[in-house]
Parts: sequence; structure tokens; C-alpha cells
Amino acid sequence: MEQETIPAETTGQRDESAGEEETKLARNVGPVLLLLFVVGDILGGGIYTLAGAVGAEVGGAIWLAFLTAFVVALLTACSYAELVSKYPRAAGAALYVNKAFDIPFLTFMIAFAVMASGITSASTLARGFGGDALSAFVDIKVIPVAIAFMLVIALINARGIAESVRANAVLTCIEVGGLLLVIVIGLAAFGEPASDFGRNLEFKEGVGPIFAILSGAGLAFYALIGFEDSVNIAEETERPSRNYPRILFGGLAIAGLLYTAVLLVSSTVIPTGELAKSSAPLVLVGETGPLGVDPKVFSAITLFALANGALINMIMASRLVYGMSEEGIAPGFFGRVLPGRKTPITAIAFTTLLGLILVSTGDLASLADTTVMLLLIAFTAVNISVLVLRRDPVDHDHFTAPVFAPLVGIAASIYLIAENEAEVFVRAGLLLLLGLAFWLVAYAGGHRPGKGKTERATGAP
Repeated sequence: MEQETIPAETTGQRDESAGEEETKLARNVGPVLLLLFVVGDILGGGIYTLAGAVGAEVGGAIWLAFLTAFVVALLTACSYAELVSKYPRAAGAALYVNKAFDIPFLTFMIAFAVMASGITSASTLARGFGGDALSAFVDIKVIPVAIAFMLVIALINARGIAESVRANAVLTCIEVGGLLLVIVIGLAAFGEPASDFGRNLEFKEGVGPIFAILSGAGLAFYALIGFEDSVNIAEETERPSRNYPRILFGGLAIAGLLYTAVLLVSSTVIPTGELAKSSAPLVLVGETGPLGVDPKVFSAITLFALANGALINMIMASRLVYGMSEEGIAPGFFGRVLPGRKTPITAIAFTTLLGLILVSTGDLASLADTTVMLLLIAFTAVNISVLVLRRDPVDHDHFTAPVFAPLVGIAASIYLIAENEAEVFVRAGLLLLLGLAFWLVAYAGGHRPGKGKTERATGAP
């Protein structure tokens, strides 16, 4: 009688060929769920709010700025695909930097930069929430709405994440449906008097095409971030070394195709100047032509996308602060939890306070640029790490990025960082200085951040 073969994920044993290590977490995320997670994480409020702002930078050729940003994202995705298939464990950028350099301070600063990017991203979405999309329902000034929005997000965050997790798949479908509807409505409006496909090849006056595209790409990059978050569920994914690379690239391809189609039709049917003036440019497209719908339809879809993205970012940021406190990296005060709900209440209060300061002092574009800068710092570190870790072989098959990918990714990331205005450097620098203060407080208190539990979590020697 033949002996029944029991899958490794059921027994907790390691599947050598798939790069699965023993883990306390259940490997319940299959290829379809992983693809939905990647696509849902990339698609968000960015495309709904920033298409016009990118148009102000580049001109009518908005799609070229997004395509350039997509190429930069794809290069860095190659590094993530190699590292997550080589080390299929949670922790993301911090894990890879820790394995490559074993410098606790550097590991912490990269983790803090990712955390801070979550707060600036949520602040960007809060400003977008208080803009043109909401004005379809009620006319209120942006800053009061953004502040109220952040406080409501904090209350939901403090209650727990179960509700948001259940709603995530539904909201992702709403966002994808909204983008598909934009494409259909836009195509139907191609024959309208104001439509002009030639605008897709026009650039901002007084600026060379290359510089215009690169300027717009830095801002457009905001709409393509999110794929890096998926590596944090590596320990819950079936056969991560085999599944992650193809799902990661597949998710990016889906998002890239949707974005390109949306931007081509948007720039065709709406003059660039009108798009540039709006903080909800897709609402303008949605009400155009013979298939145009009530502006409130797209305004509602935009608000759903913004709320979903902001909540996910603030949950991520508050949990990172809590986790750093548990590791002795941040002050122990941030490790307190709300009785009954078991949510990190002081970490939520702290991240919300930072968000309130940011929404009160920065506009939509500058906050998005700050988010991108912080993530580009992490991306630069990841691209360097993948080259350093080539000297660390593992005993299972994994994706290997082309050598040029991390090298070009490093150069492109540094260039996009350098292209930012002084205001963005100041805001990002202040946030990183706050991280340095956390480190010094923990160090002065006798902790050695990066050791102990952090060592075990990241697999450091």
C-alpha cells in the first residue's frame, strides 16, 4: 500500500525545492491571493489624485512620466524578487540590509524610513481626501477635513484591523472597477470637440522633454509604490521562492497597463491645464462624453481609495513603532496597548500626531514627494544589499536579478532623490532625525538596539 504524501506546509517541515522554511505562521496565501494583495497594494489613491499634479510637471505626456517611474520600480522589484525568494521571511528591507551589513543602526534607520513613509503617505491621502473629490458632496476647507480624516483613521486603527482586512478585497475591486470605468468613458469621449490624442506627446513649455519626464517621474513614482509591502507576508505564502517573482512582476504589469490606459485616455479627453488644477482629475474624466456619469460616482470611488490607503499605511506605521519599542529601539512608552482591544494605543497616538503635523504643513505634491524620497532611500539600500548578498549562497533555487537591474536601480533612485526640492529634503530629514533621537534614547537607556529579539526576527548571525 502506497504511503500518502503529506504537504510540507501541513507538517511544518521545510520544502527545500520551494525555499520554504519552518515557520510558526500558516502558509495560507496562494498565488491568487498574493496577486490580489500585490495589485491592491499598488493601486490606491495615488492615481486618483496625482495624475493632474504630474501633468503640471511634464505636460500632456503624463503617461511617459508614469512609464519612467514604472521602469524604476521594475528594476527595484527585481532586487526584491531575488531577496524574497532567497530569504522567504518577513521583515522586508530591514531583513535584507541586516543580512548584508549586520549594522544594527543602519537596519533601524531603514526600518524607520519605511515607517515614516507610511505616515507621509497617509498624510498625502488625507490632503487628497479633503480636496475636489469631497467637494462633490460638501464644500469644506482642505486642512480641517484632512485633520478630521486622520483622527477618524486613528479611531478605526485603535479599534482593530479585522474590519479593514475584511474590506480590503472589496475596496480593491472598487478601485480597479473605477479605473476600468475611466478607460471605457474616456474611449467613448474620443470624438468630443475637446479631445486630442496628440496631447499625449506634448511637454511642458520651456522645459526639455527629458527633464520634464524625469521631473514628473519622481512624483508619479508615488502611485507605483506598495509592491515592496508584499514581502512582509513571505512566511505566510505558499512556495514563496517559486511564486513570489512571477506574482510580483505580474502585479506590477497589471498596474502598469491599467495606469497607462487611464492616463492616455485622460490626457486625450481633458486639457492638461484642467487636469493640473484638480486634486481629483479622474472625476473630470468620468463626467466627460456620452457615457459620462454623475461626478459623485467617481468622487465616492476616489474617497474609498484614499480612505483604504490611508488606513493601511497608518496601521503599518503604528505597528512598526510598537515593534521597535518591543525591541528596545524606541522608548518603551510606545509599547503600551489599549486594554480590551489589544491595539498599540500610544504608537497610534504618536503616528497620528506626526500625521496631523504633516497634513497641516505640506501640500499634496510635497507630501507625496517626501513619501517617495523615504522609500527611495530604502530602495537604494535594498539594491545595494542584493549585490552584497550574492556572496551568500542558499540551498534552494531562487530568482536571480540581472546584474544591471540593481546597478541601474541604485543610480535611478539616487537621481530621483537628488531631484527633490529643499522643502522635501527638510521634511524627510526631520523625520529621520526623529528616528535618530529614538535610537539615542534607547542606547542611553542601556539597550543595544538590533540585538536580542531583533536578531532572531531578521535572522542575523
